[in-house]
Amino acid sequence: MDAMAPEEYASQSKLLQEFTNVPSIDSASILKTNDEDRSRAMFSISQPDLLANTNRKYVLYSHITTRAGTGTTSPDFQWSPFPTETTGVSATVPSPSGSKLLVVRNGERGCPTKLEIVCQSHVEKEIHVAGSVHGPLYTDEWFHGVSWNQEETLVAYVAEAPATPRPAFNRSGYTREEGCSEGDCSAWKGQGVWEEDWGETYSKKGRPSLFVLDIPRGEVVAAKGVPTSLSVGQVVWAPESPGGRHKYLVFVGWSERNGFFQNTARKLGIKYCSNRPCALYAAPCPIQGPEPPGNPPATTSDGKSGSGGAVARNLTPGFSSALFPRFSRDGRLLVFLSSKQAVDSGAHNATDSLHVINWPSDWKMDEQLDVTQVVPVVMCPEDDDGGCFPGLYCSSVLPDPWLSDGRTVILTSSWRSAEVILSVDVLSGKVARITPEDSCYSWRALALDGTNVLAVSSSPIDPPSISYGRRLAVTPAEGEARRWTWDEVTSPFMASNSKVKSLLLHHSVSILKIPVPSPSADLSDGGKLPLEAIFVSCSCKGSSRSPTVVVLHGGPHSVSVSSYSKSSAFLASLGFNLLVVNYRGTPGYGEEALQSLPGKVGSQDVEDCLAALDFAVEEELVDASRVAVVGISHGGFLTTHLIGQAPDRFAVAAARNPVCNLSLMAGTTDIPDWCYVVACGTQAKRYASEAPSPGHLRLFYQRSPIAHVSKYARSLIERGGDVKIMMFPEDIHEINLPRSDFESFLNIGVWFKKHLNAVA
Repeated sequence: MDAMAPEEYASQSKLLQEFTNVPSIDSASILKTNDEDRSRAMFSISQPDLLANTNRKYVLYSHITTRAGTGTTSPDFQWSPFPTETTGVSATVPSPSGSKLLVVRNGERGCPTKLEIVCQSHVEKEIHVAGSVHGPLYTDEWFHGVSWNQEETLVAYVAEAPATPRPAFNRSGYTREEGCSEGDCSAWKGQGVWEEDWGETYSKKGRPSLFVLDIPRGEVVAAKGVPTSLSVGQVVWAPESPGGRHKYLVFVGWSERNGFFQNTARKLGIKYCSNRPCALYAAPCPIQGPEPPGNPPATTSDGKSGSGGAVARNLTPGFSSALFPRFSRDGRLLVFLSSKQAVDSGAHNATDSLHVINWPSDWKMDEQLDVTQVVPVVMCPEDDDGGCFPGLYCSSVLPDPWLSDGRTVILTSSWRSAEVILSVDVLSGKVARITPEDSCYSWRALALDGTNVLAVSSSPIDPPSISYGRRLAVTPAEGEARRWTWDEVTSPFMASNSKVKSLLLHHSVSILKIPVPSPSADLSDGGKLPLEAIFVSCSCKGSSRSPTVVVLHGGPHSVSVSSYSKSSAFLASLGFNLLVVNYRGTPGYGEEALQSLPGKVGSQDVEDCLAALDFAVEEELVDASRVAVVGISHGGFLTTHLIGQAPDRFAVAAARNPVCNLSLMAGTTDIPDWCYVVACGTQAKRYASEAPSPGHLRLFYQRSPIAHVSKYARSLIERGGDVKIMMFPEDIHEINLPRSDFESFLNIGVWFKKHLNAVA
């Protein structure tokens, strides 16, 4: 803490607490009822707990009443009076009928994992799963998968495989591990052979593996036929064959052989990385029902009876990527996303495509299925004003994304600087944006309620609120987008958001379109399209008289959308304008624009950021003498580049976990391929190695902010050299533990206010 500013710290920490108290709406499920006009919604919400340094998790219920089939009356939401805290709960997954709930309590420090089957009045069954069967269930964004079968007798899920036995020793030397416990003073366990993991947040986690819970028997069985070279995730049940003779599981499998360099068996970091090769697989359920009388035993593709000898079948052999499998409710269609463009190019995120498989009712393991493309990769949108579909950019898919018509799926996707909800007709391939186009809000689908959509919407100055989208009856000529009307739902979240809304009452939001600075002749058409910046104006005294903070996202292939961000809203409440730049390379603008950046980091993205700032100055939106810059990861990379290449443009900066030296990073990171692709271009992914050549090391250095260290070091000295460094050793790359996040942005707020006011 600066000795001169204790009052400022006290004032800003109190203010930041108001933003920290706003709950996040994480997900929702719709629970069926016997009345078609009524349904129940279960919301999962979270809130930072600074004292415990964790996120409190709650569930909140609401009864929804509509007039089914009319689409003319706004829904009525009746909320439970209080949320219920779910202490110690890792996941909750309702059954298809909504009459049961699976509650997962992952064991810690060697304790067994608990699986609870809860009905409407009591815990129906509790199963304790020992560590010798499996470890904690995966609940992350990649490997997480929990799926009930339709009969609600089986649950498939992904959990950590049992730990590999470690050698044990005593005074006499080697001994059997079974006779050695952690508390045994006469013996100790060795380390054993190191096992590779999937990088950040996955260290010390076991291999993601597939298991099935037999609820009536209270038993857990591991899936058979899945090679140990596969890491499993996103499991769903395939429709049962006639008579229930065959039960299959469909899942995503990531091979450990995803290293680019000479196809080495290497697990590269997977967090934030959709460019890791994967495919859809099918495997027989390890628990098969009894054969109907008179029927021969089921056989597998190897001719053996039952499931024991079957090997998982690759359903998408022609694809380098297949993610988020989702069966239609009638079981006839299987849709999935593909990040093939990211895998093939090496970009860590890129434009997605959507595909469908017609699933036969009597499918067998030896039958290869045809895949049809529904939505292709969009290389370049047909216009430059943002009105045309720019492609799919989906970070996840709802557990049940199908409308009740059986042919339409609902997806949340980036669309330039906004997040929008799309409807996709799987049979015709038509894509429609169903959320309003004439606003600066972003939208995210939470769950489907028959033909309607439960969603959350927000803007940079408006905290999340619940919205309900209704599909109206219109003529085909009016189009799918005109079929949807959106109602803002009165909810308990409005009360918790009121203080923050009042703090941002005099702010406004706009999207700036910035021409590409000096486009070269060899640039693709998509690379010449305007970039964008979200401008949050502190209009209480005129934006041009207020200091401005340039905010830069990481990636570089991630995006800043026009949704609510606690940290950005806090900075805006301090009286700063925000200029949130989506430089070229950002998803949501077509594949050509995204692929224009690899090989040009430190130059093209820097030019785009300066062009956005120049545009805002020329439009008299900001004061050029009072500008700060902040960014995390690649945004930190750009922050340090900007103060190195253009030190006179910025009065103060904050770099959060910046990449400053690619030549150093290449040999220490779990994503060495990232260094090669961003610095050398997509063609260099085949050279990715932890032992770069001298030529690559020189190029890494030239592309890095470290190459400009003399410029910004000299500038700092000339200006008095005020520098502060903060470390959060217990946190991860995101710096997202509640205490770390709070202290980080508190110091950024104080730091910016001190130095921007100094040049007023």
